[in-house]
Amino acid sequence: MERKLEPEVMDTTAEAIDYDAMEFTAVNTAFMQRAIQLGPIVASVLDAGTGTARIPILIAQQRPEWQIVAVDLAQSMLAIAEENVVEAGCQAQIRLEYVDAKFLPYADCSFDGVIANSLLHHLPDPLYFLREMKRVLKPGGFVLLRDLIRPESEAQLTQWVSTLTQGYSDHQIQLFRDSLQAAFTLREIEAFLKKIDIPRLHLYQSSEYHWTVEK
Repeated sequence: MERKLEPEVMDTTAEAIDYDAMEFTAVNTAFMQRAIQLGPIVASVLDAGTGTARIPILIAQQRPEWQIVAVDLAQSMLAIAEENVVEAGCQAQIRLEYVDAKFLPYADCSFDGVIANSLLHHLPDPLYFLREMKRVLKPGGFVLLRDLIRPESEAQLTQWVSTLTQGYSDHQIQLFRDSLQAAFTLREIEAFLKKIDIPRLHLYQSSEYHWTVEK
């Protein structure tokens, strides 16, 4: 199935509310657990495409020594993220910023780790972000990227949507369908990684529906 782009920025209040209400607890928790396994006890971390900040909140609750800069290009997402961070009492650990992940305003070698969950499928060309990730990452820093895999056919797309969106509203189902159509295959991600040439990056399929890159 060919890739079909979706809007890069989900920046309406309705989209942000529906996205925040979608049930990603298990996926987010698994991502959090892997991130803290990869990173040191004390770290400065960039979370690119943070959305409503659910993942940095989970991380901050397990790794209070981490300082997390959580960025997004959707003001509506960041507004809900701020409410979530305050409600969780994580203001001292999480700094929310309105930033384009393709053009990061941070100095070279700024972060001990860079993480991004479900960011790349929003980007027309992920190379811009991946090159920026390489630039701001400290030597020896850790990486954790995870995203959806694009289905091979319309039939598989329909099956996955039906399986994974039980209880979702029509709008939430459409958001998820659009994300799957905009996602990349493992082969496509592998080609991007070869172009940025970061040593010891490991790409693998982490579930039936997801790929993961880590270092």
